[in-house]
Amino acid sequence: MPSAHVFIATSLDGYIARKDDDIDWLTSFSSLGEDHGYNAHIAKMDGIIMGRGTYEKVVTFDQWYYEKPVLVVSRSLDPASVPDHLKDKVEVIAATPEGAMDLAASRGWQRIYADGGKLIQSFLRAGLIEDMIVSRIPILLGDGIPLFGPLDQDIALDHIETKSFPSGLVQSHYRIKR
Repeated sequence: MPSAHVFIATSLDGYIARKDDDIDWLTSFSSLGEDHGYNAHIAKMDGIIMGRGTYEKVVTFDQWYYEKPVLVVSRSLDPASVPDHLKDKVEVIAATPEGAMDLAASRGWQRIYADGGKLIQSFLRAGLIEDMIVSRIPILLGDGIPLFGPLDQDIALDHIETKSFPSGLVQSHYRIKR
């Protein structure tokens, strides 16, 4: 089975987006030019498994930022809805977390970037996440879409490292205890 890895940013109070899916607070922060390690992280991945909500947001951007192949997990999106310019880069699948990982394994993927709040939550509940790099942006939103949701049981983590950046971003790397 391949391993799934998270690299995500939240507001200081734990939100990945505003209630209306707005992430301008994040995109304006990431345009400051600091290297927070995303490129090094993605370079180690064979592919991306992304949730529907994240896909629906990033597909509206002026450009497609992903060079790795992307599997979008959704039971509501029509696979034929993928724009023509992304047909060779994106595939929509209706799958469980385990089913998505099995498909990735059948394609020879060993390391997978798991992206999207609800997808990450479902992968955590299924025990599929190996480690998480969570960057906290120095902003309080007060409300929004949380990174983490309800769990059936506690998930213990080993702290690997924490870095801070001149912009105020604080990034922590955790491994899931097995």
